Amino acid sequence: MAIIVSQVKVKLEQAAGREQLFAAAAKTARLRQQEIKRAYLVKTSVDARKQDNILLVSSVGFELKDPQREGEVLSRTRGSRAGEQVKVQHSSQMVFQKGDKKFPHPPVVVGFGPAGMFAGLSLAREGYRPIILERGADVDSRVEAVNRFWKEGRLDTATNVQFGEGGAGTFSDGKLTTRISDPRCSFILEEMIRHGAPEEIRYRQKPHVGTDLLRGIVKSIREEIIRLGGQVRFGVKMERLLLENGRLYGVKTSEGELPAEALVLAIGHSARDTFEVLEAQQVFLEPKPFSVGVRIEQRQQVIDYGLYGAQAGHPLLPKGEYQLSWRDREGRGVYTFCMCPGGFVVASSSEENTVVTNGMSEYARDGENANSALVVSVDAADYGVGPLAGMAFQRKLERGAFLLGGSDYRAPAQSVKSFLEGSAPDLSRASVTPTYSCGVKEAALQELFPQQVNRMLEEGLRRFNHKLPGFADADAVMTGAETRTSSPVRITRSPESLQALGIEGLYPCGEGAGYAGGIMSAAVDGLRVARAIISRYSPAEGGEVE
Repeated sequence: MAIIVSQVKVKLEQAAGREQLFAAAAKTARLRQQEIKRAYLVKTSVDARKQDNILLVSSVGFELKDPQREGEVLSRTRGSRAGEQVKVQHSSQMVFQKGDKKFPHPPVVVGFGPAGMFAGLSLAREGYRPIILERGADVDSRVEAVNRFWKEGRLDTATNVQFGEGGAGTFSDGKLTTRISDPRCSFILEEMIRHGAPEEIRYRQKPHVGTDLLRGIVKSIREEIIRLGGQVRFGVKMERLLLENGRLYGVKTSEGELPAEALVLAIGHSARDTFEVLEAQQVFLEPKPFSVGVRIEQRQQVIDYGLYGAQAGHPLLPKGEYQLSWRDREGRGVYTFCMCPGGFVVASSSEENTVVTNGMSEYARDGENANSALVVSVDAADYGVGPLAGMAFQRKLERGAFLLGGSDYRAPAQSVKSFLEGSAPDLSRASVTPTYSCGVKEAALQELFPQQVNRMLEEGLRRFNHKLPGFADADAVMTGAETRTSSPVRITRSPESLQALGIEGLYPCGEGAGYAGGIMSAAVDGLRVARAIISRYSPAEGGEVE
């Protein structure tokens, strides 16, 4: 347990270090120095709503030399305004109650992105010796394949930005923010620190690790799973489920059949061929709304100034980030997503003759440009009926972008000025240099998208520029197409057992199954599904690990 003091505010120009912050928090809690064993940051953020009065807002934790006095400490501020800031935080541990149903074979995990990775790690730690199948390559081989595509235009459809160790998040900003409130989030952050992430992810309001650090983290987690008796098999693709009377008894893979009574299906949002297999096997699928649009790039210094004003560049301020949204009267939304400060726009195709954009940045976020997805929500009214109609809509846009970009994996790009004016595309005088890894071709993006998407993109540009001056600078560059914002499919599961409807032993999981959006929520869902398996089954014979 610990004493937590929240909403400790220090003016930016007065911030001199943690000791000042800890002293302010102790004063609020009426704690004496001799009572404190340790002080630490729990959370820190920036309040830049008033650029002439930027505040650092933090929560500070205190471990007491005598934990029995926590009640007394709380009583000192009870009934006062400070009492609302001072709470006791109880430590939370993940405790698993194993089931007693016999588990003849190890559980199988399909996919080694965040969901499959944390499901596998949890199962391995509890002695279940999971077998993890990943269609793509290990992270080092994957980096080679991706770089080859970016430099030479040679796409490997098995190993790319979407498929391989770590999932799509491996080539991203490595964001660890999430909208969900779940105690497992803290566990995931601690695990990532254990495996090489910087300790600041514990307390940053918007933690990230960058693509460069994330690669080492996923490798380290894989090594732990193997050390605990699990297996990770790369280059192995699931071809179909083996089912009998509504029950899973195994899986057919590219290397043969594998018996299993429980299978975690963590295939990611781009496993289109697997979605088609599942539909053919009459697994219950539902179409799910998602979003499409472009990557927009601005100069990072322009974004910093728009957010911080004259304080832009202050050493205590992070690189400027934004998250903007607007909804019209009909309920259609336009918003920014996966913003990458100091990052790059990257080629993210997983199918031949398509162009897919995504954003990536390293831990330092030291690139010249900022970028984010600028996307518009779409649903069945836009792409038709059927569980895979959204997927077909994505493909149509991606193939259209390929043709518009010159049919050589260059992406179509256009300045904001040209897009809003409907004038001929011309990037020659733009101050923003496009960073798309396979190169760009000037093109009119209005030719790519349906009218309703173009209308909302235009509306978003104008409205967001009012909220954040510089967002829609005339020289900002838009690159298409951004289509993989989330899965277009939901693999429906029981909310109680987390098993697929009508199929005992099949556990759809993570972003590809439609139950997560981003690294953190996918990892949480992986832990959730692992717990469901553990609570039902006992480890296979010989599975317990000392």
